[in-house]
Amino acid sequence: FFHIIILTLFLVLLYHISRLMEIYFKRKDDYMNNNNFQNISPYQTTPPLNEQSYVENILRLNRGKKVEVYMSFADSLEWKDRVFKGVIEQSGKDHIILSDPTTGNWYLLLLIYVDYIKFDEQINTSEIFYPTI
Repeated sequence: FFHIIILTLFLVLLYHISRLMEIYFKRKDDYMNNNNFQNISPYQTTPPLNEQSYVENILRLNRGKKVEVYMSFADSLEWKDRVFKGVIEQSGKDHIILSDPTTGNWYLLLLIYVDYIKFDEQINTSEIFYPTI
């Protein structure tokens, strides 16, 4: 009789573990499918088809170019206005990373403080950003 109880408990436990695994993998698959994960290289120079003309996307298309980033810090007495010179290394939704080859300095700059960016050469854009009407 004792063996039957242990066997029953073991089978119930296996059933619950299998149900939990089903739920876990279903949620994982749903998450992966609903978030549109793409195999995009971190060095991609062409925007995906659903991209729009945001500063971050234009900066990504211009990695490796020398720029001057003009920034204003309204709350700072010491750094009211600053200009950062360097090469675009990376950009994201809220930041740009510059490296300055002359000094060896690297800068992580928040886009909310950017007034404008001056390029030393033509700015790369994409026709995807500017659909024809």
